[in-house]
Amino acid sequence: MTLGLAPRQGDLLRSTVNYCQGRVPEDSIYAVLHRECFNLFPDEMFADLFTDVGRRSVPPMIVAVVMVLQRIEGCSDREAVDRFAFDARWKYAAGGLDFDYPGFVHTVLVDMRARLARSQRPDRIFETTLEAARQAGLVGRKRVLDSTPLYDAVATMDTVTLVRSAIRGLLRCADAELEARLRAVLTRDDDYISAGKPVCDWDDRQARAALVDALARDALAALAVLDGQELPEAVAKAGELVATVVGQDLETDEAGVFKIARRVAKDRVISTVDPQARHGHKTSARGFDGYKGHVGIDPDTEIITATTVTAGNTGDAGPAKDLLAGDLPPAPDAPDAPDAAPADADADADAAGAGAGPLAVYGDAAYGSGALVADLEAAGARVMVKVQPPAAPAGRFAKDRFVIDTTAATVTCPAGATAVIRPAKDGGGTARFGAACASCPLARQCTTSRAGRTINTTRYEAELVRARTTQTDPGWRAEYRATRPKVERKIGHLMRRKHGGRRARVRGTDKVAADSSLLAAAVNLARLAVLGLTRTGAGWATATA
Repeated sequence: MTLGLAPRQGDLLRSTVNYCQGRVPEDSIYAVLHRECFNLFPDEMFADLFTDVGRRSVPPMIVAVVMVLQRIEGCSDREAVDRFAFDARWKYAAGGLDFDYPGFVHTVLVDMRARLARSQRPDRIFETTLEAARQAGLVGRKRVLDSTPLYDAVATMDTVTLVRSAIRGLLRCADAELEARLRAVLTRDDDYISAGKPVCDWDDRQARAALVDALARDALAALAVLDGQELPEAVAKAGELVATVVGQDLETDEAGVFKIARRVAKDRVISTVDPQARHGHKTSARGFDGYKGHVGIDPDTEIITATTVTAGNTGDAGPAKDLLAGDLPPAPDAPDAPDAAPADADADADAAGAGAGPLAVYGDAAYGSGALVADLEAAGARVMVKVQPPAAPAGRFAKDRFVIDTTAATVTCPAGATAVIRPAKDGGGTARFGAACASCPLARQCTTSRAGRTINTTRYEAELVRARTTQTDPGWRAEYRATRPKVERKIGHLMRRKHGGRRARVRGTDKVAADSSLLAAAVNLARLAVLGLTRTGAGWATATA
């Protein structure tokens, strides 16, 4: 398929321009796309996605505009192409097309997403909006990080459905010869063709137990057939999924009968339709199934600077470095780290915005891990990440009442006793006060253990102590409270539509991440429209107040 080109000259009598001008607000996303769509998403920007032979594609600039509007309005693919066909604002946004400009089928959007996913720059639409904001001077040296649940697009399966569905998936992937061998070892009276739960008297406890045991034995028998064979990738993945769901949910009793384990595996697969979705917890009392969407913003202009998506059971601090990848300097041992600063390093730093001061990173207590704080300190960033103070049961002395000297490897208690830190293999260590607590007048306020108080330290203890000390400053607290909550409003903009916002439209981490990136691009464009984004001879700029 070759590159199609969008028309730049419309019919004066049939164009949507005269109809929409004056009706569409100038600070709307439709207006900014109408003015700047050829500068933001020129057809040539997508040339690498197409070949030199074949029929002409739908102009990618038009497809990009439709994809952006689809995400801001929360439409399905079919709804989006219908809007483009019948909503004058959509054709106006695509450069002022004629009212009768032909539409296209919804599979064009599917094809474009697939082409972008295979390319070297899958997030180019988001990157374009961010680069426009940078050129307009809207991206400073502050970043606020946060995450939000993204509900999966599939139903969470119970154990019986999960195991049976995994066996069905393995049979579907196998060729005729392997399928025959697999079916030969299956003993249940089940063809594993129809979906759903198997037939069973669910009110009969013994019948349920027999079903679970039979399913487990069928799964293990199928895995035994695959053992030691060189398998196609699809069959190998299906077999791995069978092994995973059996291992995570089932266990044997004293008689060797398989039963459902009375526990939840740490990284439990919750659906064979979307094996990458996970159980997640926003709070200890509020759970969800699916993914986590992570976002970084500039709090002064509310421009989204980065997005990523992880499984629902991933902590917030882990993906933080991905959100800051474009802002933090590479580690000294990284492959692309420079050996020495170039002669014009100062000019390059100013051009990148570093001349405005050090990077300041804001985040709630979910980001207050020692590893992230250490990375931020090493990069010279201002650590505006909240670190939870240590706690102790029944109001006893918490860890911060002890003086921890990581240089001397000692810990001094409130009564003045000192214990040596015995190092651990992974860093940090343990200080045991032991007999010193027996005669201590403060012992009751410190511990109830007969062995005395024990203090555990981590490899990042010094960084955490510094962070806790810093955040006691009233100025730090005032700045944190004035800045960090701004990300909540931006997450509200991203999640205002249930379809494609709070609930994922697609399956799999990569696809959900691509959808999230496109949504961030749309929200950025809506913000840039309010700020009056325009293209000048010198680049992108915003309207002056």
